[in-house]
Amino acid sequence: MLRWALLLAILAYACLRPSLTKWIFVAMLLGAEIGYDFPAFGVSLRLLAQIFLRLIKVIIAPLLFSTLVSGIAGHSDLKKVGRMGVKALVFFEIATTLALLIGLAAINISQAGVGAQLSSAAEPVKVENLTLNETILHSFPENIAKSVAENQILQVVVFSLIFGIALALVKEEKRRPMLAFTESLAEVMFKFTNIVMWFAPLGIFGAIASTVGASGIGVFGNLARLLLTLYAALAVFIIAVLLPVAILAKIPIRRFVAAIAEPSTIAFSTASSEAALPSAMERMEEFGVPRSMVAFVMPTGYSFNLTGSALYLSLAAIFVAQAAGIHLSFGRQLYILLVLMLTSKGVAGVSRAGIVVLLATAATVGLPVEPIFILLGIDQLMDMGRTAVNVIGNCLATAVVARWEGDLAENPLIADARSS
Repeated sequence: MLRWALLLAILAYACLRPSLTKWIFVAMLLGAEIGYDFPAFGVSLRLLAQIFLRLIKVIIAPLLFSTLVSGIAGHSDLKKVGRMGVKALVFFEIATTLALLIGLAAINISQAGVGAQLSSAAEPVKVENLTLNETILHSFPENIAKSVAENQILQVVVFSLIFGIALALVKEEKRRPMLAFTESLAEVMFKFTNIVMWFAPLGIFGAIASTVGASGIGVFGNLARLLLTLYAALAVFIIAVLLPVAILAKIPIRRFVAAIAEPSTIAFSTASSEAALPSAMERMEEFGVPRSMVAFVMPTGYSFNLTGSALYLSLAAIFVAQAAGIHLSFGRQLYILLVLMLTSKGVAGVSRAGIVVLLATAATVGLPVEPIFILLGIDQLMDMGRTAVNVIGNCLATAVVARWEGDLAENPLIADARSS
C-alpha cells in the first residue's frame, strides 16, 4: 500500500510539470508495480510494447536513408576541402572504432545483462551463423524494396551510402532537387520520430509490466549495473583514448579543459548535442581553431564522430544479448560492431536516437528487439554521459585537425575573447 501511495505522489508531481522524461520514469515505476502485484495482467500489457515497437520499426529505413544520403551529398565539397576532410574522417573513424571496442570490453567484463532473464518476455529469435563470405554478400542488396520490406537494415545502409556518394558526384543543378528531397524527408522523419516518442511511456509501461510479470523484479539490478558499466567505460575512453590523443597532438590540456567546460556541461545537463553545438563552436574558435575549420569539422563530427553514443551502442547491444540468454561468439560481436559503425551514422539529431539504432542493429544481427525498451527506463541517465562525451570528442577532433593542418593558434586569450 505504501508503494502505491508513493507512486501516486510521483505521478501527481509528473502531472504538475509534465515532460517526456518524467512520464517515461513514471511509466517504468508503474509498469514494475503492476507486473509485480498482478503478473498475469502485466504480461498481457505486452501488446502496448508491441504496438510501440511497430511504430519505431517503420521509422528506421526512411530515416537512415534520408540522413545518410543528405549527410554525404551535403558534404560534396569534401573534394575541395582536401586534406582537412580526409584527416577529419580518419580521426572520426579511429575514435569511433576505439569507443565501440571499449564498450564491447566493458560489457563483457561486467556481464551486466547476465541473469536478467528477459528471453521469456520477448519473441524467440533465431541467430544465423553465417560464414564470412555469406555475411559480406548478405550486406549488399539485390532489391532495395525487398531489403526495406524484410527489414534488412544493413543492406539499406549500404545502398544509402552508395546513393549518397553518387548524388555527391552529380552536377550541382541536378543534385539540388534530390538533395532537397532527402533533407526534407529527414526533417519529416525527425518530426515523425518525435511524435512516436510521445507514445514511449505507454510502450515502456507495457514492456516493463510484461517483463516484471514474466521474469520478476531482478531486471532493475541489471539496469543499475549497466548504468555503472557505461559511466566507467566512458571514463576509460576519456582517460585512455582522448587524453593521449590530446597529448600526442600537443593540445594544451588546461586551456582545452577550460574551453570545453561550458559546452560539455550544457550537453550533460540537457542530454542534447545540438543544444551544446553553438557554445562548442564558439569556444573552439576562441581556443584558436580557425572559423572555417570549426564550421566544417564540428558539424561533420555530429554525424561521424559520436564516440559516446558509439560506446553506449556496443555496450547496449551485447547487454540485450546477455539479458536474452544468447551467447555471442567473439566473431559475432565484431560483426555487431561493424553493423553499428554503419547504422549509427547520421541520426544524431533524432530524439532517443539510441533506440532507433539499436533496433536497426538488432534486426540485422538477430537479437531480440523487445528487451531494448527496458533500456529506455534509464535512457535519460545514460544519455547525459554519452552526449557529454560526444561533445568533448568533437571539440578535441576540431583542435587536433587544426593542429595537423598547422592552423591552431598558440596563445589565444579565452578570457579576453569572451569579454570583447
